[in-house]
Amino acid sequence: MIGTILKAIGRKYMDVTLRSGPDYTVRIIERPGLWMAPDALAELSANLRQIAAKTLDAGSLTYGVFSGDKARMEAVIITLVARRDGTPIAFNALAIMTLQDSPHPTEVLHLGLVMVDPAERSKNLSWVLYGLTCFLIFFRRQFRPIWVSNVTQVPAVVGMVSQMFSDVWPGPRGGRRTLNHLLLARRIMASQRHIFGVGAEAGFDEDRFVITDAYTGGSDDLKKTWDNAPKHRDVQFNDFCAKMLDYGRGDDVLQLGRMDIAAMRGYLLREVPKSAILGVVLTGGLVALRRLVLPAIHWADGSKPWSILRPRKGPGA
Repeated sequence: MIGTILKAIGRKYMDVTLRSGPDYTVRIIERPGLWMAPDALAELSANLRQIAAKTLDAGSLTYGVFSGDKARMEAVIITLVARRDGTPIAFNALAIMTLQDSPHPTEVLHLGLVMVDPAERSKNLSWVLYGLTCFLIFFRRQFRPIWVSNVTQVPAVVGMVSQMFSDVWPGPRGGRRTLNHLLLARRIMASQRHIFGVGAEAGFDEDRFVITDAYTGGSDDLKKTWDNAPKHRDVQFNDFCAKMLDYGRGDDVLQLGRMDIAAMRGYLLREVPKSAILGVVLTGGLVALRRLVLPAIHWADGSKPWSILRPRKGPGA
């Protein structure tokens, strides 16, 4: 444990590993395109493609982390789940979107592409793939709320996001679409379509937050019919999607919500298995500690530059 803490403190970007039950390990890797060695980055991409090959019936994805573009890995956080023998079985490629708002840019975490090996489904991995990374980022931001977005046509995912985060809109429970929801949605659709593989020709219904004819920008092979879209155990989410979306045309719903204190509490109480709560909280504390300690270490080291500070000159320089 001490060795893990020391390594984590010395990293600029998050790279943490924890167990999920007796059978799985979870690794969360922040912005690997900025720091990961080429061989390690290639191995990571290969693991993602291996999972995708088992998930897709046919075809291949051509956008985001599957594009082969190193730059696309610079603004993502990969959550990779593997068996204890190292075999990858699930991942979430969460995208970090920076929207140019006034007076300051707004950071939005896009839940991104989630894939699970069909042989490993129904193994209670949703708490890892959909909420864990957002929870750790929330810890690192000293509990400042952060916006979360989701684009999907899957009723099970619509329900999961609605239950896991705060102020989610739209959804079957009504709620209120605020001005922030609307402005963020407009900026996302104006500048971030490539993140979730939606073409420029796709429409956007601002009243319902529905993207029409969404599967034309690289995500074509993810399009589902109503029959093969996984359903939620609560039928209200299934009814909501059936009413809102045209599955023949290929519609998606854009959901916006927040990770905040209320969402964090609900996530720990409802989503995280009781056996994993302590490990998740300790990992969150570790991530927050690194954010506090690392700047102090950099400040104290006068031999290296840091931000606008120049290194101290040695004797005789």
